[in-house]
Amino acid sequence: MSTQHDGTVHPAGNIANEPVKTYATGSHERATLQDELERQSSTQLEIPLVIGGKRIATKDRKLIAAPHNHNLELASLSQADSDVAQAAIGAAAEARHDWSRWSVKDRAEIFFKAADMLAGPWRQRLNAATMLGQSKTVHQAEIDAACELIDFLRFNAQYACEISAQQPNSSPGIRNQLDYRPLDGFVYAVSPFNFTAIGGNLSTAPILLGNTVVWKPATTASLSNYLFLCLLEEAGLPPGVINFVPGDAALISNAVLDSPDFAGLHFTGSTAVFDQFWLRTAQNLTRYRNYPRLVGETGGKDFVVAHASADVDELAVGLLRGAFEYQGQKCSAASRAYIPASLWPSTRTKLGDMLSGVRVGDVNDFSNFMGAVIDRKAYNRIKGYIDLACADAGSQVIFGGQVDDNHGYFIQPTVVEVKDPSHQLMNEEIFGPVLSIFVYEDSRWDEMLHLVDTTSPYALTGSVFARDRRALQMASDVLRNAAGNIYFNDKPTGAVVGQQPFGGARRSGTNDKAGSPLNLLRWTSPRTMKETYLPARNFRYPHMD
Repeated sequence: MSTQHDGTVHPAGNIANEPVKTYATGSHERATLQDELERQSSTQLEIPLVIGGKRIATKDRKLIAAPHNHNLELASLSQADSDVAQAAIGAAAEARHDWSRWSVKDRAEIFFKAADMLAGPWRQRLNAATMLGQSKTVHQAEIDAACELIDFLRFNAQYACEISAQQPNSSPGIRNQLDYRPLDGFVYAVSPFNFTAIGGNLSTAPILLGNTVVWKPATTASLSNYLFLCLLEEAGLPPGVINFVPGDAALISNAVLDSPDFAGLHFTGSTAVFDQFWLRTAQNLTRYRNYPRLVGETGGKDFVVAHASADVDELAVGLLRGAFEYQGQKCSAASRAYIPASLWPSTRTKLGDMLSGVRVGDVNDFSNFMGAVIDRKAYNRIKGYIDLACADAGSQVIFGGQVDDNHGYFIQPTVVEVKDPSHQLMNEEIFGPVLSIFVYEDSRWDEMLHLVDTTSPYALTGSVFARDRRALQMASDVLRNAAGNIYFNDKPTGAVVGQQPFGGARRSGTNDKAGSPLNLLRWTSPRTMKETYLPARNFRYPHMD
């Protein structure tokens, strides 16, 4: 299908993923993006709350600065409190009355239009905001704020249409229907800083099924998230369907979770925060009208395990890209690796040669491979793990380790070799550009697979590198529950909507697979309707005569 949607329902297989632009020197997209970066860098945006379609500016505000440039103030962000959260709940309830009565197809048309707008005139606005506000390089912004978000809009809209078309059989004289109702209440969307597309998906997937949303974005992603909401409004989204409430997480969340109308949570963030949401929901269970749907994607300690038959060049590239793209701030980023002793010398050399060419700095310089980590808190946390690696006799920093916060929150890609596979660096989530490696004897392949499976409480993503087909089959079997997304001879990042539905289990979340119909099914509470055309007029059955 072309990027233009013709208004009819097509099988999802006919929707193509949005092509990734290269931004090569001399290209039109490079020039227009650079112009937009300059425009946004020279203008401080006032970001309001959006409640029932109305813009609300508050006295309590936060300044948003670029992570890679402390002096570049991008926006002033209004802050919501518990009273504003209550107003957002009320606006969502009011909007739900009309929105829930729209047909799925009519709702989908807004999504298809928004996708075409994002693929066209809005593309560089979202890309530039993501680069500046979240310190993404041009490629990382393009695959996130443009391509993945466009794919979420198109594929989710199509999946919703296909779900609504699924109807039960009807016998002669009877008509059976499924009414795909929204949940009875509102959905609370809580999104992270690291992907503009995640914020877009968390807030929009429920509304396709007729729900209305209270959306609390991460402060550090509020610039791109607010612009996305503006895009949806321009595409025709009615007021109050999504209510935008950045602010104090505890105040907003407590007000939301204490509401009897709370019907669902769509969350991406830390395991600890999701645990608190779940516990609070359980404590409030008897006050809710329904059992809330809790959908969450949380932490990860994602692995790469290599067999002795692996190709060293492929393995080294997988390690570098998997661990260090977007500064390792992907929930899917490679954080621990297991390399056979026979391959380690050549892998170490190859990885070191490539890392020597990796540049870290301002994302406005398109030659940089990495930008800055998101904020001071992240910088200090990641630096703490590097300090641990430097001080601990059981680990050795073999590449990187340098940090600098004078101008931006910069951390060099860091590789640590550990002597003990149960080392703290091998089982705790770091969420930064730090890769820990354990070198094992080739003969211990079976043992390593079981170690990979049991070392971490998480089960989000993982990679297996091997040319031996039997080794891949064994890994697939042993690691069946170790990752919700597993990759063979590829890095553990880069899931594509419609191709690799994303999500993990264990302590990594509820595995409801963003980018697939499975996620959308969580946002509907179907009603079965049976109409009998010729009702019985006698209570007796034939066997009674």
